[in-house]
Amino acid sequence: MKRLMTAIATAALFAAAQPAFAQEEYNTVPAGDAQYKQCLVRVNDLYTGGAEKSPIKGQNKAQAYCTCLWNETPEDFKGNLSKFADSEKGKKLDKMCTKYSAWD
Repeated sequence: MKRLMTAIATAALFAAAQPAFAQEEYNTVPAGDAQYKQCLVRVNDLYTGGAEKSPIKGQNKAQAYCTCLWNETPEDFKGNLSKFADSEKGKKLDKMCTKYSAWD
């Protein structure tokens, strides 16, 4: 009985951890997206290290950062992603996307 309870507890812990691994990467930004391009230009102009490899396969740090911003802003957001992240309202999003892209 003790083994069964341990197995059930282990399975429950594994199931609870699954969502954390499910979203390792964001949706791909559509080719030619103007907001995404604008974000890349601005962050690369303002900050150093954007061309460095990120933990996201096939993306440098600037690409991973802007992909995160693009995915995390509301569907109807039409502004400048990078400027929003630099604003008071966007601080939390900036912190999350900086972590995602490993752009310290």
